[in-house]
This record gives sequence, C-alpha cells and structure tokens, in this order.
Amino acid sequence: MIELLLKGALSYLLGSVMGSLLIARLTGGVDIRTLGSGNAGATNALRTQGKKVGLAVLLIDGAKGWLATAVIAPWDGASPGAWSASLCGIAVMLGHVYPLWYGFRGGKGVATLLGAVLGIKAAFLLPMILTWLAVVIAFGYVSLGSIIAALALVVTIALTSGSAPLLVFAALSALLILYTHRGNIARIRAGTESRARRLWLFGTRRGTA
Repeated sequence: MIELLLKGALSYLLGSVMGSLLIARLTGGVDIRTLGSGNAGATNALRTQGKKVGLAVLLIDGAKGWLATAVIAPWDGASPGAWSASLCGIAVMLGHVYPLWYGFRGGKGVATLLGAVLGIKAAFLLPMILTWLAVVIAFGYVSLGSIIAALALVVTIALTSGSAPLLVFAALSALLILYTHRGNIARIRAGTESRARRLWLFGTRRGTA
C-alpha cells in the first residue's frame, strides 16, 4: 500500500512538469497561459507558437505519461495491467491538469493520457487515434475528437481486455477529459469553438465528392 501511494505521488509530481512552461522557462519565452485559450497544453502551443513548439510540448507531455505507467508503475515487478499502472496513469494526468509547480493551472490531459496508454499497451492507442481523426475530419473540432477518443478507450478496453484496473483507469480518464473540456463543449453548443480547418475541409470535400 505504501509503495502504491509512493508511485502515485511520484507520478503526480512528474505530471506537474508542464512541457509548454518548461520550454518557456528554458528559452525565455512567454507563459503560454497568457496566450490563445490560456491552456498550457500542446494544442494551444501549436496555435500560438507554431509547429515546433507544439510538437515539443506534445512529446514532453506524452513522455511523462509513458514514464508514469511504463517506468514508475512496474518498478516492483507489477504487470502493466495492475492497479499500480492505473493509479500512476490517473495521477500523472491529475498532475498535468493541476500542476503543483504552476499554481494548479495546467493543461487538459490529452497528450499525457496518450503517453500513459502507450506505457500500458500500445495497441490501445490505435482506436483512439482513428476515432480522433474521424471526429475531427467530420466535425472540425479537436476538443470533441479528444473527448470521443477518450471514450473510445473505455470501449476498447471493455471489449478486448476486461481488466478491472484498466477499465477504472479508462473510465476515470474519460471523465477527467470530459471535465477539462467543459468549456469547449459550451463553445461548441454556442457555435464559437475554433475548428481545425484543414482536416475538417478535407472531410467536407470528401463528403461532397
């Protein structure tokens, strides 16, 4: 029990290392939370600071999710499907969303979720990525794609694994992603949410061909 709590705490602290804010500190750049949507994640970094910064943030935030589930969780020999992996996955996401080092103002957890899933079982990523692409191409909303992709993880694990720890991890992750995107949901309903125009227009052209 003590080891499990220690792993969770370490994963949370790891999650609190924000990719965008770390890059800003190392390069003398601006706090990304003062730009665009005010979010500290990869999507806002891409929109406000370009592809290189956006990709770097995505890799850092994804890497800490992978480290939590692939390195921290199994250090005592626990299997990837054990409760330790599920706890570490949720803890690292909570650290990303509510980072201790940055006043509990972080990102929305999508990149970190992807990294955590990669550390648990890479095969679970494919349905998530395909779902995300399908939703963004069909509707143009990155936020909606992220929400549905998180729900796709729940369905995938329920149909292919049946592991109680993994189902709990997937369900809690989906709820957290839904919560962090509550503002996006409100903007979608109001018709003011930004769209990924290239992917969406590609989908529109295909639908009208």
